[in-house]
Amino acid sequence: MKAIWNNIVIAESDDTVVIENNHYFPEESIKKEFFKPSETHTTCPWKGVASYYSIEVDGNQNTDAAWYYPETSELAKPIKGKVAFWKGVTIEA
Repeated sequence: MKAIWNNIVIAESDDTVVIENNHYFPEESIKKEFFKPSETHTTCPWKGVASYYSIEVDGNQNTDAAWYYPETSELAKPIKGKVAFWKGVTIEA
């Protein structure tokens, strides 16, 4: 699977986990040069507290377009530390 934004592959892996129609990519599969830590956090009642990255490609920024769970509930252990996308990031096989 590939995560693409601004015509650039920002993550690629054959080992994604799909939960709630979102592909969660292993952290080591993201191209870290495009990811900037964000101060944003949200809480999911069953997964835990999410942290966010903004994505920057060719001078264009997509604020809080990726999220991950540094710690998860027992039910969400398969996505601990994995990264998912939204806000215009496309996922392709």
